[in-house]
Parts: sequence; C-alpha cells; structure tokens
Amino acid sequence: MKEALSHDVATICVASLALVNSWVVRPLDRATRMRYIMHMKTAVLPQVRVAPELRAELESVLREDETLSGFVEASVRGAVEYRRIQEAFHARGDAAFRQFQRDGVARPAGKVLADLRAKLEAKRKQLKRGS
Repeated sequence: MKEALSHDVATICVASLALVNSWVVRPLDRATRMRYIMHMKTAVLPQVRVAPELRAELESVLREDETLSGFVEASVRGAVEYRRIQEAFHARGDAAFRQFQRDGVARPAGKVLADLRAKLEAKRKQLKRGS
C-alpha cells in the first residue's frame, strides 16, 4: 500500500510539474527569449506624467499597429537626433566665428545666401527625380 501511495504521489507530482511547465514556464521562457532576441532593449526611460487630455490625444493619433511605447520611443529618438544636429550646427557656427576673429576674413552675406539657395534647389531637383 505504501508503494502504491508513493507511486500515486509521484505520478501526481510529475503531472503537476508538466502542467506548470506548459502553463507557466514555457510561455514565460518564450516571452523572455522574444523580448531579448527581437529588440535587445536593456534600459528603461522614466515614466512621464501627462494630463489625461494629452494621453487621449496621443492615443487618437496612433497608427494601426503602433503602440504607445513605440510612439514614445520614436519621439525620443527623433528629439535626440534633432539635438545632435542642433549641437553640430552651433559648433560649426562657433568655429566659423573663431576663425573670423583670428583672420578677419568673412564671406559676404549675399554669397552665403546664394550658396544656400543653390543647395536647396539641387536638393529639390534630386527629390523630384527620386519620386
């Protein structure tokens, strides 16, 4: 009787472990692997408190397969890139001003504007050819 009881207990334990494994461990393992394999994200941005109206407005402009987290991440990436471009622009301007202070040579504003207009027109032509 004792052997039969221990056999039944063992069977129940094995069956329980199999259920736990299929219900909990496998889905969690799969989800964990997917998270790290697909995105390799390891850092978390702080939560941002916003007015309910802003959240509702944000949710109303999300695209079909877009998540709130994805939208926030894309926005942060865009803001970081914009800041980098801004900093590079200011650095070039500061360097140009220091160069002017050293040698006193400057380009006339009309020449600078003409060069900028030419660059803009070339870019417009390039974009028209590409579309």
